[in-house]
Amino acid sequence: MPGMLRTLDFTRFVHPRVGEFVFISAASGAVGELVGQFAKLMGCCVVGSAGSNDKVDLLKNKLGFDEAFNYKEEPDFDVALKSSGYQKLDEQGKEFGMEGFRVRDYHHLYSKFLETIIPQIKEGKIVHLEDTVEGLENAPTALAGLLIDKNVG
Repeated sequence: MPGMLRTLDFTRFVHPRVGEFVFISAASGAVGELVGQFAKLMGCCVVGSAGSNDKVDLLKNKLGFDEAFNYKEEPDFDVALKSSGYQKLDEQGKEFGMEGFRVRDYHHLYSKFLETIIPQIKEGKIVHLEDTVEGLENAPTALAGLLIDKNVG
């Protein structure tokens, strides 16, 4: 569900075009990993940030991001973006938009989303990540991992 909704957000509000630069914060999470991969499939240059070097490696080598950086090790965000290949940061107007919506308003699109994403996963065009644990007794550890940036997907 998070991936479907954020992908809908991305295509509905951003209107990505081939060659455009897309930056994704928290790119190794459930939303970022899918939106980044969809942006790549649409022909965008995708850069992501993550909270560890292992996650940066995952973004670049498993998920196909063009570039990624560890935001905990980068003191200057603009420099990090420019060093990842995005040179037009100073030239571009900074815009921000916000629009809320409810999950249930788009439930009717879920089956269409699955029809699209399942073949892409099977063909290896989209990599699906998730951390799983066995047993309810391990739930506290799994939740703690989420809160201290240990989980992906």
